[in-house]
Amino acid sequence: MTNRQVILAQRPTGMIDATTTSLVESPTPVCGPGEALVKVGTLSIDPTIRGWMNDAPGYLPPIGIGDVIRSSGVGEVVETQSPFYKVGDKVFGFTNWQEWVIANDENKMSVLPTGMGLDLPTVMNVLGVTGITAFFGLTEIGQFKEGDVVVVSAAGGATGSAVGQIAKARGAAKVVGIAGGPEKCAEVVDKFGFDACLDYREPNLSRRLRAACPNGVDLYFDNVGGEILDAVLTNIAMHARVVLCGAISQYNNMEKPQGITNTLMLIGRRGRMEGFIILDFASRFAEAQIELATMVMNGTLVHEEHLVQGLEHAPEALNLLFSGGNHGKTLVVVDDTVKLD
Repeated sequence: MTNRQVILAQRPTGMIDATTTSLVESPTPVCGPGEALVKVGTLSIDPTIRGWMNDAPGYLPPIGIGDVIRSSGVGEVVETQSPFYKVGDKVFGFTNWQEWVIANDENKMSVLPTGMGLDLPTVMNVLGVTGITAFFGLTEIGQFKEGDVVVVSAAGGATGSAVGQIAKARGAAKVVGIAGGPEKCAEVVDKFGFDACLDYREPNLSRRLRAACPNGVDLYFDNVGGEILDAVLTNIAMHARVVLCGAISQYNNMEKPQGITNTLMLIGRRGRMEGFIILDFASRFAEAQIELATMVMNGTLVHEEHLVQGLEHAPEALNLLFSGGNHGKTLVVVDDTVKLD
């Protein structure tokens, strides 16, 4: 039995292509004392994976040339010599882009709860890193207050759509999304319940944002960086909070990243801009998951998953995040027999 893996063949410039990764086979890892052998079921495809491919410092080291592409995912325990896992457990953690992985003290995984009535893609989206990022980014880093005017970039994506819905549920005065193209913008309003959505591909975003938020933006949840962040900074309200979650517009251009010029607005408006990494809240994940699960079950949090079949298509799935070809949370199904009970 072999382990198919997608490795980093060379560092990309711009979008990843056929030369960036290679599909290889290696021996299936052997489960030793204190370990569990996990069959990988579904991979979470997130923009940060593209950043890890660059030879640049970050909160985790770059993926090495020849190493398996780093990624979180869910799998099923098929063999165990560990007191923490039993056969049949569904576990979440760093599975990476491969068919088999070892869970141990160096690669700890969380056992997923069962019996919630939610399928695996939903749990990976709303109760996984995506939903938890939206929750703590809005409530803790953004210090959301009832009555806030909230703007969210990449609003049609998994994180952005959740941010807007949580804000609405908690009493935002207005929630405005920013997305690419009329189809995405319509979905943000019609499906996810935002009050409005602005197409960043159209001209004069700053002016259109001022018209949509005439009293300024109290809280901006930024997933993209670059020109969009700059446009929102020109429209912030007094004591605004800017949450830096991601910079998807920059990951393919790390050699010459685009700076921002409107930071002076933070001084005059007494604003605050802060970045965060969701791992900082690891001890509080259950707190977010309880509220998010309740919202899903009572219908106040609509979600969407974009499933790509086959490990070999993981590179193409990652590119979807940058081309706008995905709808909702992008997941790669490696083995469709791995399901929640």
